Amino acid sequence: MNYADKQLSFAIPSALSDGRVDWVLLTTAVLLATVGLIMMASASIDYAELNYSGPFHHVIRHSIYLSMALVAGFCIYTLPPSSWKNSGAMLIGLGFVLAVLVLIVGREINGSKRWISLGVITLQVSELIKPIVVVYLAGYLVRREHEVKSQFSGFVKPMLVLAMFIILLLLQPDFGAVVVMTMTALALMFLGGVKLWQFLLTMIICMGAAVLAVVSSEYRLRRVLAYTDPWADQYDSGYQLTQSLIAFGRGEWFGTGLGNSVQKLFYLPEAHTDFVFAILAEELGVVGAIGIVLGFALLVWRMLATGRLAEKKEQFFWAYVCYGFAIIFSGQVFINIGVNTGLLPTKGLTLPLISYGGSSLIVCVMMLAAILRISHELQTAELASDRVAAPPKNQAERQKKKVAGTPARTRRRLAA
Repeated sequence: MNYADKQLSFAIPSALSDGRVDWVLLTTAVLLATVGLIMMASASIDYAELNYSGPFHHVIRHSIYLSMALVAGFCIYTLPPSSWKNSGAMLIGLGFVLAVLVLIVGREINGSKRWISLGVITLQVSELIKPIVVVYLAGYLVRREHEVKSQFSGFVKPMLVLAMFIILLLLQPDFGAVVVMTMTALALMFLGGVKLWQFLLTMIICMGAAVLAVVSSEYRLRRVLAYTDPWADQYDSGYQLTQSLIAFGRGEWFGTGLGNSVQKLFYLPEAHTDFVFAILAEELGVVGAIGIVLGFALLVWRMLATGRLAEKKEQFFWAYVCYGFAIIFSGQVFINIGVNTGLLPTKGLTLPLISYGGSSLIVCVMMLAAILRISHELQTAELASDRVAAPPKNQAERQKKKVAGTPARTRRRLAA
């Protein structure tokens, strides 16, 4: 363990007490989570009163999830980031076990096996796999930097790992998680320096696979067709999107007022999960919706800024982690809002920190806590570069380096 690692190991009390925190990132996240709790409560009260034990069923559960998320985030914040670097293989193994386990003992909801029951809570495996893939790729891109940039094998190896995860997630099925995970992985590989033709070839293959996945599944094909003209079948395949668009129309500029949504009264399905943004737009109007979008933009900007600072200080593992988590957040926000507004075909994907969903909330807070800790370390710790030295280009150079590393007396004897 070098001096920098020792400093990081004993930096936990300082990280919790010296106040060097990215307050912009933290405050924005707290505000978004608070708005999420309020809007989720507004969207779910009537639904919960009809279908569960009381009107505050989802509010109570979301509050419990939020408390668990804060505990999990605190635990991540107290871990030195240097300890994550060599955990990629272990995390990938855990991800594979969970992805296989959910197919065997998973809980099926609406025809999908995405959840593992843990007693009082359920774990959505795909939410955990996304940050696992980011941590694995971040470590791989640092360890194999020169192989990634110069050899095709450096690009293929992580893509094979990604492909196995994609297959397991499609068996659930969870097409939305596949899209976000693939987009994040390809973006990180591009940032890691893969050759442009490799990146473009993979993009073409992924788009072809996405088209095949759509046309091979009747319900996905119906969603895409409904997206092109939702009003053509507004009481069947286009129902969710048309009701969401009605919510946006009713909200106008300043909304109908908090709690006054009509669409949440059993018109719009999944109003407190996938379509909570539509309810927010109905009750708070265009102004409120734009405010949330700007909040997410600020959040992602701070995440990217932390990654950029890490890159300048040659902490490339931390930089890739920040970039990957930022891409996950921005991808999910774009897809969820795009679905709500009719920009994208209907797909079940939560809005980070806003939608009801325990696994998503906990994982999002853990990712934010990791970035907060990285930001703290970049400001306080003395850090050595984590760049790996380039390997010798040829045998002569390897011999030269070998000789240069021997003692002077030995070199003189070899020369004689």
